[in-house]
Amino acid sequence: MSLAVPVAALPVAALIAEAPQFIVGQDPQGRWVAVEIHGLAGGLFRTRHDAMHYAIDATDRRPDAVVIATDRVELRI
Repeated sequence: MSLAVPVAALPVAALIAEAPQFIVGQDPQGRWVAVEIHGLAGGLFRTRHDAMHYAIDATDRRPDAVVIATDRVELRI
């Protein structure tokens, strides 16, 4: 048996905290990386455009969900 909770009953902060958020940047080898902040998704990409496209699609195009890193980013598996 599952308990259904209406979305309107959940606090907005809880919904935002659980929503995917990505960091896009380059790894030490210069490859483009998109990494979900909780480690739930990510990948290596040929171009910055490809990494951004992946992250934007994965976050349902939320404007605050993708951040460009100023430092190197590593994808750990």
